[in-house]
Amino acid sequence: MAKAPQTDDETPKKKRRGASVMAWILMAMLIGGLGGFGVTNFGGGASSIGAVGAQKISAEDYARALRTQMSAMSQQMGQPLTFQMAQAFGLDKQVLQSVIDNAALDNEAARIGLSVGDKSILVKLNEINAFKGVDGKIDPVIYDQVLKQNNLTKAAFEAGIRADTARQLLQTSVGSGLTTPATLIDTVAAWAGEQRGLSLLVLREKSLPMPLAEPDAAALQAYYTTHIADYTRPEAKRISYAALLPDDIAADMPVDDAKLQQIYQSRLSEFVIPEKRLVERLGFATEADAAAAKARIDAGTSFETLVQERKLTLADVDLGDVSQSQLGDAGAAVFAMTEPGVVGPLNSTVGPALFRMNAILAKQETTFEQAKPDLAKELQTEAAVKAIADKVNAIDDALAGGASLADLAKEQGLSLSSTDYAAGAEDNDPITADKAFIDAAAKLAEGDYPQAILLSSGGVIALQLDSILPPAPRAFDSVKDQVTTAARAEALAAALSAEADRIKTAVESGSSLGSFGIVSRSAAVDRQTRLPQTPNAVVAAAFEMQPNDLRVIQDQAYIAVLQLNSITAAPSDSEALAAIRAAIDSNGARSISDDVLQLYTRALTAEAGISLDQSMINAVNAQITN
Repeated sequence: MAKAPQTDDETPKKKRRGASVMAWILMAMLIGGLGGFGVTNFGGGASSIGAVGAQKISAEDYARALRTQMSAMSQQMGQPLTFQMAQAFGLDKQVLQSVIDNAALDNEAARIGLSVGDKSILVKLNEINAFKGVDGKIDPVIYDQVLKQNNLTKAAFEAGIRADTARQLLQTSVGSGLTTPATLIDTVAAWAGEQRGLSLLVLREKSLPMPLAEPDAAALQAYYTTHIADYTRPEAKRISYAALLPDDIAADMPVDDAKLQQIYQSRLSEFVIPEKRLVERLGFATEADAAAAKARIDAGTSFETLVQERKLTLADVDLGDVSQSQLGDAGAAVFAMTEPGVVGPLNSTVGPALFRMNAILAKQETTFEQAKPDLAKELQTEAAVKAIADKVNAIDDALAGGASLADLAKEQGLSLSSTDYAAGAEDNDPITADKAFIDAAAKLAEGDYPQAILLSSGGVIALQLDSILPPAPRAFDSVKDQVTTAARAEALAAALSAEADRIKTAVESGSSLGSFGIVSRSAAVDRQTRLPQTPNAVVAAAFEMQPNDLRVIQDQAYIAVLQLNSITAAPSDSEALAAIRAAIDSNGARSISDDVLQLYTRALTAEAGISLDQSMINAVNAQITN
């Protein structure tokens, strides 16, 4: 059977330190209804990958946490994550460290006798929708089934929740109440809220004192040779193919004039467009208000002024191009106007209104005879697609019987051709732009038998790989226009850069920056400012300079001379600065808390002692790999 065309980033985010295994399990329940993690029991609950003090680290906890994290990252990346990819990201090490930290906290909680009662466990269970029935309450049958699906017993699961809750209490007691030092907040806020005043002279080709000389043949050849990698076609596949496209047979499809007439009538609104007007409508609460506004317009007040007084924009009152019928009761009066102007008050769907007519759009009519060629082509193309679809089974059968591409061309009426296809290349043949072709070509390997592929256009094609072509430079003549554009851009950048250096020197010697062109000035720029049509390098450079310093900014094709005019300390009473201080305080406290928790768990681990069974860890990893 022919294959139909199918429709078809990130570095993993580091998790907050101290995140628990049970938290991952609960999150998976909430998202996927505990849809089965596929974790095999590693010899029962006694299997462990190590211990911190007296607290063993369950092999199943490690495996389940790793699978859950891999699943979450797969969703984040939008593609399946293999264990090898997870290892490359260091995900296995992050999860291992997390379960070690949890074991250290569990060991300490047990040592000091910290635990929680059954009521706390019930509260936690009531938060898990996966266990609830239609009445919104925990259903014991569903509860048992869900746990069974995930290799969990009720005792083990509830013990996990109990340990997790105790662990969170311990973490809270250690990490809560920490604040960001005032000195740190003041220092960072002053840095973030500081403002700079700057002047900027952007250089363009017209800024050059002399016209830029066009590159001659020798310069173009030299540029082509120097940048030959930019003009080298990537590795390509030489592909032979037999294809039958709708355009190949459409002209031979019969046309029924009665059918064309029927299509024309059914789509008459496309071919007969009534006269229209470009109209704006400004509504009022009463007819008296509308009449008073019309009197003001007659006395010289602009329509725009009335719109602004109503706290509206022209976009708010724009009706676009409308027909007479679309305007209802106001249609006759508006369409009686022979030139732009304002009419009213007139009734409308928003009450009494003034209508401004801005332009007359004449009636447009395409007769049947005029539309007939395009309609006939559409009809013939549809018939061609159907005819090709009817041949697909015969093409599949021929290929299955060992027919060659030449046989298809001879017996099934396909056209035989070939192409040198390189993925992503700009000079590929047009037929290779079809997604079905791209997908099939990507999988094509030497020795593969031809297979029929349906194209999105309705055509059918069978591909065969002849050979792999190594990367090869494109002929100079075929890329001369591209070379000319690139060589000229490089020469222009060099000339503008030299001119910028000259201007900088002149200003440092006493000349005014404004004497060299139009200078844009910004009085209060902070580190978060994004100047329009300006690269971020400008603001970044401004905060490295002192007043009256000059610097040439070159960011790809952007070249400018920057002068720093002033430095202003962060305003102490600004709402924006208050928000910055609050964010610094919150983020700083969170970071300090995370660091304290990390140091605490590492200290607990060192004090209690840690042992790891690398062979068991390898066994878990191997099972996840499979």
